[in-house]
Amino acid sequence: MLDADRPIGGGPGPLLRRANISVVLATVCALFAGLSCPSKTVPFESRPSVPDGDLTIFLTGSELGSLRPCGCSGGQLGGLEKRPAVFDTVPASRRLIVETGGFVQNDREQDLMKFGILFEALRLLGYDTVHLTGHDVGIAERLGLLTGAPQPFEIFQEGHDGQSPVFTRRFESPGRDVLVNIASFDPHVSPLERAGDLFKEAPGALTVDILILRHCDPGSLDGLVAQLPGVECIICPSDTDEPRLLSGPGEVPLVFTVGRFGRHICRLDVAFPEPRGEPVVRFEPIAVEATLADDEALLRLYSQYQQLVSQSTLLEDYPRIPLPQGLAFAGSKSCERCHEYEYDMWSTKAHADALASLNEVGSDRDPECVICHVVGMNYDRGFISQEKTPHLKDVGCENCHGPGSEHIRTLGQVATRQPQMACLDCHTPEKSTGFAGHEEEYMQKIVHWREPAADRDVKE
Repeated sequence: MLDADRPIGGGPGPLLRRANISVVLATVCALFAGLSCPSKTVPFESRPSVPDGDLTIFLTGSELGSLRPCGCSGGQLGGLEKRPAVFDTVPASRRLIVETGGFVQNDREQDLMKFGILFEALRLLGYDTVHLTGHDVGIAERLGLLTGAPQPFEIFQEGHDGQSPVFTRRFESPGRDVLVNIASFDPHVSPLERAGDLFKEAPGALTVDILILRHCDPGSLDGLVAQLPGVECIICPSDTDEPRLLSGPGEVPLVFTVGRFGRHICRLDVAFPEPRGEPVVRFEPIAVEATLADDEALLRLYSQYQQLVSQSTLLEDYPRIPLPQGLAFAGSKSCERCHEYEYDMWSTKAHADALASLNEVGSDRDPECVICHVVGMNYDRGFISQEKTPHLKDVGCENCHGPGSEHIRTLGQVATRQPQMACLDCHTPEKSTGFAGHEEEYMQKIVHWREPAADRDVKE
């Protein structure tokens, strides 16, 4: 098992000398050799006690490869290292921590790295159970994470028949036990009537039944509710970053989404007002804010991920498309001869030193970050790396005005042209939280021109 205090590597050579699937698989498997998971769930011997019959269930999911915010602006939500500050508000004996699945978006090299890191993070975070979608299962099998020694959390995974085994956790208290049952179901694969077989009665125990749906169209949802009259909660796939409560006030079951990218944690507080009565479930989405305390072990784990990325060739092998008409990026310095005033003014702006912010936090070789801090990285004659294309680092003239090779060759007779970036390509709500609604203020921060029309030209 990966020790969060132990640096990755241990040798002078890079772990990833070639960015291809086989190398990444070998590397991740070596790093997470101890992270082997059983192919079937393993029963737990311990049974937490539940004072007063109340318990709290924390749910996350749809991580989609988000380990922590990029940090490019304040006010960003998310970060695995922040979650303990939320979980620890409830004693371990009264809580259940559940991951509903959706680890990564694709199965590229960087996704495989993230998957292994996320798997280890769930161990450090003390998750009780982890649901794996079909996509998750495929990657976990490739990484060898579903064989070997049991994990400290139970795994229940989506099967080919569209449903999973039922995860069950018993909470004991004087005079009554509480069973929490969780399963997943895909109404597009499995007949609705099969859902009725998922949850069984448990004599002498109060139950809380939670169903994770892979698809959630209205017809399927109504049919499932009819098949499972006793289910308390249904979790639908997330289509927004924020959790959404889909059921009306007082409606049973409680239907909601958990949100995407780990920016929120869903909290379910469960109480049994009557000794043998039905549970009352209260839903609360909790924003994972930057003000929450950091967990040092998880920060170290993220540093190990950064080291994996920096020792790879992900940046050099980033998919690039050809520039049209043989154009090329020349670099901002090439503009200085004819646009000295503009160049000198640009040199004083934050854009002119954009890559330095990534150097400071160790993300200067992470293509997901670098692309917004350099010139033309997604084109075949754009930025490759600081060593190979130093003239294209930082956010320069050609980000907004387009490749300058023909403009320079013809001494300005040919205008610069597409491809040109727009502000919103990088100043997205998740990466630049203060941009929306303050576009004019941001524009004033980059003014480096004297021509009256230049402001309009840059915006367009």
